Amino acid sequence: MRIGHGFDAHRFGGDGPVMLGGVAVRHEQGLIARSDGDVVLHALCDALLGAAGLGDIGRNFPDADSAYENIDSRVLLRRVVDALRDRKLITVNADITVIAQAPRLSEYIDAMRACIAADLGVEIDYVGVKATTTEEMGWIGRKEGIATHAVVLVDAC
Repeated sequence: MRIGHGFDAHRFGGDGPVMLGGVAVRHEQGLIARSDGDVVLHALCDALLGAAGLGDIGRNFPDADSAYENIDSRVLLRRVVDALRDRKLITVNADITVIAQAPRLSEYIDAMRACIAADLGVEIDYVGVKATTTEEMGWIGRKEGIATHAVVLVDAC
């Protein structure tokens, strides 16, 4: 078994919605990024890649490559899952924490879990997504952006 941890953060900018966990979340601003800016899926990709010893999302999907401009992060996640399968690894479970003062995410959590579970090929009960704030402290508390931590357990198949 292997454990992986991922982290990602993006600042707000441009028009909403915000893509989180493969779900369009209503918000007056989007996130500034080369891809769709889905910090949930980016952190998850990093956690999976790290657990497999395959580097990070930037190494596997470089910003400088125009093929990844505005790409749906679910496509990236599926490619990461395929790379793990090539190494005979499967996801056992994933636990994700979104850190955001805004937007409020409670109504979107189940949809995020469903998207992530589908892409990982696991039951929804093996995907945890939680949201918290920073109690208005720091750049997240000032509603300048969103951050996410993801932890995964992978195993040989």
